This record gives sequence, C-alpha cells and structure tokens, in this order.
Amino acid sequence: MTRLVPCILWGAGVAGWYAIRYPHEARARRTPVRRVNDRLWEAVLLGISSIGLLVVPLAWAVTGWPGAADYAISPVQVAAGALVFAGALRLFARTHRDLGKNWSAALKVRENHRLVTGGVYARVRHPMYAAFWLWAFAQALLLPNLVAGGVGLAGFGTLYFLRVGREERLMLGMFGDEYRAYMARTGRLIPRRRLGRPERP
Repeated sequence: MTRLVPCILWGAGVAGWYAIRYPHEARARRTPVRRVNDRLWEAVLLGISSIGLLVVPLAWAVTGWPGAADYAISPVQVAAGALVFAGALRLFARTHRDLGKNWSAALKVRENHRLVTGGVYARVRHPMYAAFWLWAFAQALLLPNLVAGGVGLAGFGTLYFLRVGREERLMLGMFGDEYRAYMARTGRLIPRRRLGRPERP
C-alpha cells in the first residue's frame, strides 16, 4: 500500500477535528474570560503539541521527509488507525458538547464558570485529553513513517504531562471540596471502576 491512502485518512481526521472545534472557538471568543493562567507557558505547550500532531506529519505528507524513516504499512494497520481516529473524533465532539461555554483551548476561567460532571465527564475528568491521546495513537498507526507517526505521541504527551496537574490544581482552587469529591469518583483518562481516594493533582 502506498502512503496516499493513510495520508488522506489522516488529513480527513484533522479536517474533522477542525470542523468540530471551530464553532466552539467562535463561541469562546465571545465569552468573557475572568482569569488566564500562564499565558506564555500555555502557548509553548500548545505549540509543541501542534508540531507533533499537525506540523511534522503534514510536512512529511507533502515532502516525504524524512524518507529514511518510512516503512511498509498493511491495510489492517491503516484500518485500525482509521477506527481509532474515528473514535477520537466522536469523543472529541462529545466533550465539546458537554462542556458548552466552559470550554477553552488554554487554561482559562470564564465568567460563570461551572464544574461539569455530567455526560462523558461523569466518570472521566479529562475526556478531551483522552481524545487527543487517541488521535496521537491513530497517527502512529496511520502514517507509515516512524518520525511523522510517532511525533504526535511525543508532542501531545509533553503538553499532557506538563499541564494536567496544573489544571487540576486550578480546579481545586476554584471548586475546592466539590472537585475533591469529583476526583474521588472519576479517573483522569479511564473510568474508575470503584470509588477510591482522589488522585494527587
């Protein structure tokens, strides 16, 4: 199989992501912001993630560089990647719908911000991060190049591990015991089977 089909599927997934996010971005620009945390640091993390999930794979798809990292790909691997990306988009759309006006790309506190614990957030605190992890895994499966495929995991992983703890500390500062109770009954990325002590932020 040539790289054309995997590239088309990856591009369709990225286009689907943007189609889902665009109306929420437009609405977010109209919603007043009460507080923004670490604006420069947030820009750096978002930039690193974008390099891994968008810039490098697009450069490879267009130019073929670095061709030395290419490998042969099977139809089964392509199908698996497409299914994982479809799951990522479905979860991505659900998280935006459930968050509503509380959504923002960076760590922002909006006017009348409330803690969302329903819908997909009932058992998982960070389903949007889970959706991006699925995107990164789908990219690794779809793109038959060790660099272009794997850099999404590195790029988004950098954002996730350097941000998620700060985000949870922000939520604890805003919602206190309500968020502690929420942490006790949910997992960060995977639903928790039983109640337990909250994870450390």
